[in-house]
Amino acid sequence: MRAILAQKMEMTHIFNEKGHTVPVTILLATENIVTQIKDENKDGYEAIQLGFGTKRVQKKPVLGHLKKSQATPRKLVEVVKEAGKGYKVGDKIKLDIFSEGEKVTIKGISKGKGFAGTIKRHNFHRGPMTHGSRNHRAPGSIGAGYPQHVFKGQKLPGRMGAEQVTVKNLKIEKIIPEENLILVRGAVPGPRKNIVLISANDIDKSSEKE
Repeated sequence: MRAILAQKMEMTHIFNEKGHTVPVTILLATENIVTQIKDENKDGYEAIQLGFGTKRVQKKPVLGHLKKSQATPRKLVEVVKEAGKGYKVGDKIKLDIFSEGEKVTIKGISKGKGFAGTIKRHNFHRGPMTHGSRNHRAPGSIGAGYPQHVFKGQKLPGRMGAEQVTVKNLKIEKIIPEENLILVRGAVPGPRKNIVLISANDIDKSSEKE
């Protein structure tokens, strides 16, 4: 199992060996603490729970859950564990599990855009702007008169963004272990200070919870 939680810092660019400019996202990957081990006999599947960062105030049920690991993480994420890999509560995972040039999968919550209309949300065309038309940015028809209800899945105005996004095959351009930084080629979902899950491409299952 090779996965770690990291915080998105900012985007910049670096120069590779050939002198070409490479756009990268800087990720701060401090030590992750294993806070829970899921067992197939007890829980029905094998997984480990990773904790990232530090949170000063925790709720009492969460403190009870974290008592064994002696950690107060800001975020908890559960990752499916590779069979036969030995971990125990309290173990620390560092960014040295990855290497430069490796391709990884990154999951994160995209930026929230708030309530958006159909043109911004679904790339609808606008109506005519002249000749007395009053249909400029209206959604338009959404179906027949019968059976007098809106079918599920219609493209309508609504909340946009703030959804889990997975980006695959992002190349690790550089690792700076003394500063706990990973520089990944390309863009990573979410705003600055967003926490993302970096995993090796051999892992394709994870469940996330706050």
